[in-house]
Amino acid sequence: MTRRTLGATAAAAAAAAALPAPRPAWADAPDFHQGFRKKPLIIGHRGASGERPESTLMSFRLAIAEGADFIEPDLVLTKDGHFVVRHENEISQTTDVALRPEFENRLTTRQIQGQAVSGWFTEDFTLEELKTIRCRERLPKLRPESVKFNGQESIPTYQEVLDLAKSESARLKRVIGTYPEMKHASYFTGIGLPMEGRLADILKKNDLDSPSAPVFIQCFDILPLKTIMTMCKAPRIQLVSPSGGPTDVTITYKNMVSASGMKTIAAYAQGVGPEYTMVIPTVDGGLGPATALVSDAHAAGLAVHPWTVRAENAFLPPKLRTGTDPMVHGDVDALYHALYAAGVDGLFSDFPGLAVKARG
Repeated sequence: MTRRTLGATAAAAAAAAALPAPRPAWADAPDFHQGFRKKPLIIGHRGASGERPESTLMSFRLAIAEGADFIEPDLVLTKDGHFVVRHENEISQTTDVALRPEFENRLTTRQIQGQAVSGWFTEDFTLEELKTIRCRERLPKLRPESVKFNGQESIPTYQEVLDLAKSESARLKRVIGTYPEMKHASYFTGIGLPMEGRLADILKKNDLDSPSAPVFIQCFDILPLKTIMTMCKAPRIQLVSPSGGPTDVTITYKNMVSASGMKTIAAYAQGVGPEYTMVIPTVDGGLGPATALVSDAHAAGLAVHPWTVRAENAFLPPKLRTGTDPMVHGDVDALYHALYAAGVDGLFSDFPGLAVKARG
């Protein structure tokens, strides 16, 4: 190569470097987050997990096809530090790992969130090993139709879920976000696999380091959210439950969602994710009036995204059930309508298509 050619090549490279980076697809969506109070977001809980084995690409793909605005991957880590998508780091309930003789010696017992749990854990496998395992339906007696899809897919990585959301956003010409949960974040920090920096890095790599990016980072603990706040600008959601409290700070969830507690959350998060009964309680077997949680959160500037609406009788208040078979769908529309009327900014559902239809 001549000196003149080298000079021309260097000049071209410099010119290319000076060009602005391509805008991510979500950047041109007007008021993506600011608009969610006008039209509640539908979040596919582990995908369309009422119809496909949860947390698989086929489950996420179906949720998108049914109109979900966001898909929710729970994140845990492998031995070699990769994010994979499982609701728990113990994977025997959602995969065929217990049937694999080559992994028989990985059976062990761990202390997770203060409880002894026996099984097979993602942190004992490399990503390559986990990719040989196949996913299966977690609730086969309640969701026998989903069982038909057992064994068809491997455990996805978070990057694969991000790639799916990106490609489907382009194909459908609408923004589809992801809603990752840092699962057992304090536990993983304790075993030398902190999540926060890894998650911040992957979000930056995918042009999602922005307050308006289509991503919400959720966690039941407090310190992981405060830590990742210093690493990236993506919105954060504090998860809360009707009982108990975070594992890393001595406080109850009940106190966290008081009017004053909401103001404390607003210092490090953009929203709160309560169990739906904290918004619409069950009263005398039916749906009671809305609590003050939504109004208190909104007064503090927080969005409210309750979890998780499921259609089967087994998960509905008695007065919303149809017959006595636990797998039959009850009057889930009544629950969707009550939550929308309470002013929630979004909700999680195992059946995002039903949630979209009820939203109207």
